[in-house]
Amino acid sequence: MRLLISFLLPWLTFFTIGRPWSGIFCLILQLTLIGWIPATIWAVYALSNYDTDQKLKAMGRG
Repeated sequence: MRLLISFLLPWLTFFTIGRPWSGIFCLILQLTLIGWIPATIWAVYALSNYDTDQKLKAMGRG
């Protein structure tokens, strides 16, 4: 579900993973037409890192 949000509303992804300041900056970036693609790529990358961090914590390594 978060991956779909990353493509449609990249800024919202950052709020769902607990990074509100990045979400605000991403929203500003997304408001420009050429900033939409970098914002989406950034959101997917951040979500990937978040998922990896959660898996490491579950294994007891974080």
